[in-house]
Amino acid sequence: MKKIYTIASNIVLGIVAVIALLLLAPYIFGITPLAVLSGSMEPTYHVGSLIYVKAVDPADIEIGDPVTFKISENTMVTHRVVAIDEQNNTFETKGDANNTSDGNAVTYDNVVGEPIFSIPGLGYLAAYASSTTGRIIVITLIIAMLILAFLPDMIGPSEKDDPENQMKK
Repeated sequence: MKKIYTIASNIVLGIVAVIALLLLAPYIFGITPLAVLSGSMEPTYHVGSLIYVKAVDPADIEIGDPVTFKISENTMVTHRVVAIDEQNNTFETKGDANNTSDGNAVTYDNVVGEPIFSIPGLGYLAAYASSTTGRIIVITLIIAMLILAFLPDMIGPSEKDDPENQMKK
């Protein structure tokens, strides 16, 4: 029974570790994961995807490149560049699924970066984990995993460590 418990807890711990790496490790390399919340870039980036955005010099962006930019302090959008105004240092952007260009030009200062890849579906998890309820659940899961990792040792010694079992053999 202890072996089954150990295997199951190791599998769950491995899954949690992989998800944590996908969500947190990119920051080490200057990459920002962002959840796709609208369908304006379908089919390139599906709703619920997690896109990984790397900083880029606005001068290196070309027409046709997807670009992530700030539209407010806490809101970012990823759309495709359809025109560049080098004189005013702005981009005209448009979502792939949209019929018209965005209403406002994007200044070079508002450019966050370019998406380098995406993982479909992981954005739902990232968005939920960043909510208050999600954070509480994540912290609870971490505490539960720590408790489960040490539970076998807290329950008692294994059969081979038990002196009475050694004498019976």
